[in-house]
Amino acid sequence: MTQQIGVLANAKSWYLQDLMRAAEPRAQRIIPLDFRGFSAGTDSLGPLVCDGVELTNADAVIVRTMPPGSLEQVVFRMDALLRLEMAGVYVLNSPKSIECAVDKYLATSRLEHAGLPVPQTIVCEDSESALGAYDRLGGDVVVKPLFGSEGRGIVRVSDLDIAWRTFRTLERLQSVLYLQRYIDHPGFDIRILVLDGRIVGAMRRSCADDFRTNISRRAVSEKYLPSDLECEFAIRAASATGAVFAGVDLLCNKQGELYVIEVNTVPGWRAFQRTTNIDVATLVLTFLKDRGAARMKSLTTKTDNLGNNG
Repeated sequence: MTQQIGVLANAKSWYLQDLMRAAEPRAQRIIPLDFRGFSAGTDSLGPLVCDGVELTNADAVIVRTMPPGSLEQVVFRMDALLRLEMAGVYVLNSPKSIECAVDKYLATSRLEHAGLPVPQTIVCEDSESALGAYDRLGGDVVVKPLFGSEGRGIVRVSDLDIAWRTFRTLERLQSVLYLQRYIDHPGFDIRILVLDGRIVGAMRRSCADDFRTNISRRAVSEKYLPSDLECEFAIRAASATGAVFAGVDLLCNKQGELYVIEVNTVPGWRAFQRTTNIDVATLVLTFLKDRGAARMKSLTTKTDNLGNNG
């Protein structure tokens, strides 16, 4: 039986095409989906559909993007994913884990609660509190948007006058001020890819003229063999956010102390795959196929047991 896998992605997404490539020789069918095509009602008024596809008939749904939208639109999309889970459709990653990782404060709190080292962080809503936080964090901070990825909107502030202007501007924009102590590092970070509690591989990213080491900012990547501690931190970080498939970013300071910086629950693998020669799309689809087969075996066993008991 062909496994039906919906992929929520941009129509021209490289990741959608890569998943289609990996699925072609397998008993799996990729169905392109767009969040903006969601429609749902109560059971009597029709099922949850997306672009005319009844999603409750899918075996799994992979979330590859979250398009910009209003708060109401984003909340509805997450609600729709949660309803899919309630209907028995496997969502990779779960809406709860996506919500956690997207919210930097919630993710940092979860990581710290799990006993993982994170940069000292203060979050507030007004410029006066932010200035106090700036002093407490040593007068050299990284200011990040609460929601965001690929290094967008992240700035380093180490001048008091610039700090005041930055915090006042963000306050007027009704933004949350998320400040972390700047970690003086050797110029690189580590991205480790985790799938189902196992390490897929790792790469090291470095940038000569930017403290941000995102590939989107022209960082250079190289294949990397993570240490046992780095692997442990990555697996624990993914677990702390509830992510089955995650990209975990680690950073060492110049004294060799390791920090967990971020958990990405919609991890890109284009640069990772090019750097490591690991076919990530095939690994993801193999995981979904094996999981589906295990689920069917479990249901068959339960049915047989009920028949025997009867």
